[in-house]
Amino acid sequence: RFQAPRPPGCADGRGSEAKHVGNFGGALTKNLLLKDKKHRLYIVSALADTKVDMKILSQRLGLGKGGVRMAPEENLRQVLQVPLGCVTPFALFNESASAVSLLLDQGLKSKQSCYFHPLTNDVTIALSSSNLDKFLLSIGKQPAYVDLEASPVVGKDNPPDLADLVPSGAFCSSEESVENPTPKDAPQVNVPKEKTCLPEVKAKPKVQNKGAESSESKVLTNNGPNVEIFASDVLEVIFPLFLSEASKKLNIKQEELTQILKLDDFKRRAAPDLESVTNMFKNMAYTAGFHAGFDTMLKSGLGGMPSRK
Repeated sequence: RFQAPRPPGCADGRGSEAKHVGNFGGALTKNLLLKDKKHRLYIVSALADTKVDMKILSQRLGLGKGGVRMAPEENLRQVLQVPLGCVTPFALFNESASAVSLLLDQGLKSKQSCYFHPLTNDVTIALSSSNLDKFLLSIGKQPAYVDLEASPVVGKDNPPDLADLVPSGAFCSSEESVENPTPKDAPQVNVPKEKTCLPEVKAKPKVQNKGAESSESKVLTNNGPNVEIFASDVLEVIFPLFLSEASKKLNIKQEELTQILKLDDFKRRAAPDLESVTNMFKNMAYTAGFHAGFDTMLKSGLGGMPSRK
């Protein structure tokens, strides 16, 4: 068990890993996030040289020849909560990814250790399939190893051999409305309206009768992974306080001060920077939490740890 740092900002996982950790004797892996027509998600973790035919895999899942495709980047951020290039089985630790199905290449079992990203692609860790199984069992996931290169006949007398790995739930995201603008023959997904992929933001500011809003008049209610909403909430709290204090010291009405300073333009320029910084700290927190949890699991051997239901 060891960690091997990779050059920061490198998006090509396998190419860089082969260069920097290839001498350690572990097996390189590729991790794919797939999506079916009902917006159900699948992580396929395989050895780098394993051939994954998505048409065959789709048939084996009972989804037809074109039933699965690569999931969009938005699903990585909303469901797995990782940036592009960081698909990993460890992302299933997030509650938002609890319904994602995981298909493991049976070839992983034949290797002493395999390389994976721990929620960020600037670090690579190596662990055996048995330790990967321990991690998955600790979060309530039953490891499922399959021969990804097999091509069994699927038909009336031969049911799909991987149909049990199709998740029962479905995901929704704003990406769906853009990518598939209400086609007439779109499959209907029975998802209750009140259940969404991300927690709803319901901010109810309390405005004082007189004077500017106090810091208690707006509450940051977004505790989900949507960085844009979080940044917007922060700016909505900060700018009224700034206007209130500045208008008192300069003895200028807030409306006049808003026009002079062009705060709306400044807010639009500040939002991307705040989102970038927030994303950076979020990823740092995920990585630090993963390292702490993984070290704890290795030291304790996962003994007595309850599974997540």
